[in-house]
Amino acid sequence: MAEAKLHRYRSHTCGALRKSDTGQHVRLSGWVHRVRDHGGVLFIDLRDHYGLTQVVADPDSAAFKSAEAVRSEWVIRIDGKVRDRPAGTTNAELPTGEIELYATEIEVLSEAKELPIPVFGEPDYPEDLRLTYRFLDLRRETLHKNIMTRLAVIASMRRRMTEAGFFEFSTPILTASSPEGARDFLVPSRIHAGKFYALPQAPQQYKQLLMVSGFDRYFQIAPCFRDEDPRADRLPGEFYQLDLEMSFVEQEDIFQAMEPVITGIFEEFANGKPVTKSWPRIPYDEAIAKYGSDKPDLRNPIVMQDVTEHFRDSGFKVFAGMIAKDPKVRVWAIPAPTGGSRAFCDRMNSWAQGEGQPGLGYVMWREEEGSAGAGPVAKNIGAERASAIQAQLGLKTGDACFFTAGDPSRFYKFAGLARDRVGHELKLVDEGRFELAWIVDFPFYEWNEDDKKIDFSHNPFSMPKGGKEALEAAEKEGRDALLALKANQYDIVCNGFEIASGSVRNHRPETMVKAFEITGLTQADVEARFGGMYRAFQYGAPPHGGMAAGVDRVIMLLVGAKNLREISLFPMNQQANDLLMGAPSDVMPKQLRELSLRVVLPEAGKK
Repeated sequence: MAEAKLHRYRSHTCGALRKSDTGQHVRLSGWVHRVRDHGGVLFIDLRDHYGLTQVVADPDSAAFKSAEAVRSEWVIRIDGKVRDRPAGTTNAELPTGEIELYATEIEVLSEAKELPIPVFGEPDYPEDLRLTYRFLDLRRETLHKNIMTRLAVIASMRRRMTEAGFFEFSTPILTASSPEGARDFLVPSRIHAGKFYALPQAPQQYKQLLMVSGFDRYFQIAPCFRDEDPRADRLPGEFYQLDLEMSFVEQEDIFQAMEPVITGIFEEFANGKPVTKSWPRIPYDEAIAKYGSDKPDLRNPIVMQDVTEHFRDSGFKVFAGMIAKDPKVRVWAIPAPTGGSRAFCDRMNSWAQGEGQPGLGYVMWREEEGSAGAGPVAKNIGAERASAIQAQLGLKTGDACFFTAGDPSRFYKFAGLARDRVGHELKLVDEGRFELAWIVDFPFYEWNEDDKKIDFSHNPFSMPKGGKEALEAAEKEGRDALLALKANQYDIVCNGFEIASGSVRNHRPETMVKAFEITGLTQADVEARFGGMYRAFQYGAPPHGGMAAGVDRVIMLLVGAKNLREISLFPMNQQANDLLMGAPSDVMPKQLRELSLRVVLPEAGKK
C-alpha cells in the first residue's frame, strides 16, 4: 500500500512527535535552532512555534551534504524517519525528548544572513538592538512564551467577563480630546481643516454613555493612547486595559463582580504561587500611614507606625523642636526586624543620603544594651522612651527601627521607599506569592501647587462621598475641607503595582457641574468639554460605576517580567521611537497640504 502523500511543508509540527510515532516517515519545517557536530554525526535542533525536534544526519544519510551546509536560523524542510533516541540520550525537559528524526532529505526554504542578535539562549543584548530586530528577538524562547501567555490571559479575561454577565462592546478610536490627565495624541482632520480628532486616553465617556443608553454591563479589551513619558510599568504611546462599566450598582457590587474575575486570572496563571483569597480593603489614608504608598507591596510585612509622642519634649532636639514648632509634624517609625546591626543601619543611612535626605535616624536593640537601645537617637531620648518605642512596635533584641519626621504629606513617599528598601535588604518580602488588595476612599481633590488651585485627584467623573451636598458644605468651609473630601474611588493593587482603578460615577448633571466649578471651570466650560455626557445626563442616567485593569501590568506580574517590553509584541523604546518601523517619521509635503498643516520646528536648544 502506497504511503499517503505528505503536505508540501509539514506532516507534523516540531512539538508533535512522540515515542508512539517511532517508525513513521514524516516531514517537518522550521528554523535551524542550532547545529551540533558529534564526531561526524550532525545534530540539528529544528524549531517552530510549537516546539523543538532533534534531527540526525550521518554520512550514510542522503541528506548529510545538505545538513553540512545549513546554519542557524535558516528555514528548512526535513523529511525523515522517526526513531527512538539511543539509551541514555533522552531529554526529559523536551516533549519530543524520547525521539529523534533521522533525516533523508533536506530542502532549504530560506537562508539567513549572519544574525545581529542571537536567538539561541537568553543573552543580555542592548535594548535598542533588540527592538530594531524585534522579529528576531521574538524568536527567543522566553519572549515567545510571554507573548503566548499574554494571549491566554486576554482570552481568560474575555471568558470570565462573559461568564460574569458582561457584554463586549467596541468604542471609537477617533474621538474628541478628553480630560484624563495626560496629553492627547491628536489626529488632524483632512475634511475639517484646522480641526483634530484625538485618540482615546480611555473609553471613559463612551462606556458611561453606554450605561445611559441602557446597556447594562459593558467590557472591552481597550486600547488606550497617552502622550506621556514612558516608564517601566507603562509603554510609551499605547497600552491596553480590561475596561468595564455596570449600571444600578454601588461600590460593593463592583467589588463582588470583579474580585472573583481578577483572582481567577491570577490563580490560573500563577504557576502554583499563592494568590490572596479574600482581599483586604485599605482606606487611602491608612495605606499612606502604614506603607507610605497608595499601592503597597503587602508581601512586605513591615507596617509603619506613628511614634510622635515618644519624641515630644524629648532629648532628641531635632525632632522635638520640629514637633513643638508645627502641629502638622509627625514622626513615623519604620520597623526593621533582624536589622539590628551597625553595618545595616549605616547602609540604610547612606542610602537615605543618596535619596537626597540628610540621613535616617535609627535605634538598634542589641543584647548588650537591652531595651534601652543603641545609636545616637536612643542615647538622646533615653532608655525609657526607647523601650516604649520597642514595645509599641513589637520589636525584639536583634531588631532596629528607622525614623522620618516632618509633614507626612511631604515625606510619606520617602518613608514608603525606606520601608521597601528595608524589606528587600533584610529579605523579609515573600517573592513567591501574589498579594491583592482594594485601596478605597481616595481624596476627591488635591492641591495643585504650580497653579495654586484645587484639582481633581483622580477621575473627574467620580461621585464624591456625600454628593452635591458634601461639595457645597466643603466649599463653604474652605480648602482644607475640600481636600478632606473622599471619592467613591478605588484601586486594585498587587505586589506594589496599581493594576486597576475605578469609581462609582457622578451621574447627576448638577453635581457634575458643581464638582468642576470648584476646580475653576464654569457650567459653560463643562458643556463645551463634555457636551455629549452632560447632555446624556439630562435624559435619565442610571447610577453606574466601573473600573479598568491594566492588561499589560497584570501580564508583567504573572510572567515575572521587569519591563513591559518583555510582554509586548512591537513596543517602542524609552524615547518613544519604533526602531523597527521607523516611527515617528517625516511625511510628504503633499500629505501636509491635504491636512492644511505646516510643520514649525522649535528653535535649536528650545522645546
